Amino acid sequence: MTTTAAAIEVAGLTKSYGDHTVLDGVDLTVPEGTVYALLGPNGAGKTTIVNILATLLTPGDGEIRVNGFDVRQQPAEVRAAIGVTGQFSAIDELLTGRENLWLMADLAHLDRASAATAVTGMLERFDLVDAADRRAQTYSGGMKRRLDLAMTLITGPRLIFLDEPSTGLDPRSRRGLWAIVREQVADGVTVLLTTQYLDEADELADRIGVLDAGQLVAEGTAAELKRRVPGGHVSVQFADGAALTAAAAAYPDAVTDLETLTLQVPNDGSIAGLRRVLDGLDDDVVAGLTVESADLDDVFLALTGHAVEAPESKEIPA
Repeated sequence: MTTTAAAIEVAGLTKSYGDHTVLDGVDLTVPEGTVYALLGPNGAGKTTIVNILATLLTPGDGEIRVNGFDVRQQPAEVRAAIGVTGQFSAIDELLTGRENLWLMADLAHLDRASAATAVTGMLERFDLVDAADRRAQTYSGGMKRRLDLAMTLITGPRLIFLDEPSTGLDPRSRRGLWAIVREQVADGVTVLLTTQYLDEADELADRIGVLDAGQLVAEGTAAELKRRVPGGHVSVQFADGAALTAAAAAYPDAVTDLETLTLQVPNDGSIAGLRRVLDGLDDDVVAGLTVESADLDDVFLALTGHAVEAPESKEIPA
């Protein structure tokens, strides 16, 4: 049996500013070739973790290794192995799209032939060929974000950090970014994603960590996290009111809707829980059945005590 190597290994990570604790003993492991999403309210410490892993901030206590390198002792090796797309665009708007990509290629010390191939490939991959020789200040928000990500990927990093990359993008641009992330993972790239869009984490992440007040309060797949909180139920529709009334007596915790002849029976999402519900039903009186699980909004609220905070930025057209 083979064991997947870890792209990120964090144990006991802390970070404080004076008396203010930002990170309080975070443990985190991200296997290679996976997407790990960090969820949390504003101020939870998500961006601080990204900046420490990318060697942009000095950690307090803790052991932190990125692609096998110690972030304190081997920062140059860490930087050579990663790509970072932050919350705010890193492009130079006075340069053209092509010039921005050439700048990143030069900073990475690519030879001219490799740089030319990489720049052309990024322009094509991110649908920027027609706008390549226009100044980036003329780009739409979605185009700027695509260029920003292309600049991150031009050196072919095996680990990329995406810090709330789709904030402000319209739905079409967000789906385009998701497709790019999937392509990267299919090629074996590891992605650490921070986001306040719960559907984004649900759509992309292999595992999700919920961060609150500097602590990792829960971790698991989306399905595992949803099973941890109430909100799941089996919705059973009956053929007539008499059958509904009889079933309601057998499930005292259920919610009865006389208008739709529906009974909502709490369920933890497990097969065993569903089987217990089904065992008590008669096929002859059931007109329909659906299984609903808690969503990540429920998880977020239950684990952090906060409602989901939608990013303040307005949607930016593609």
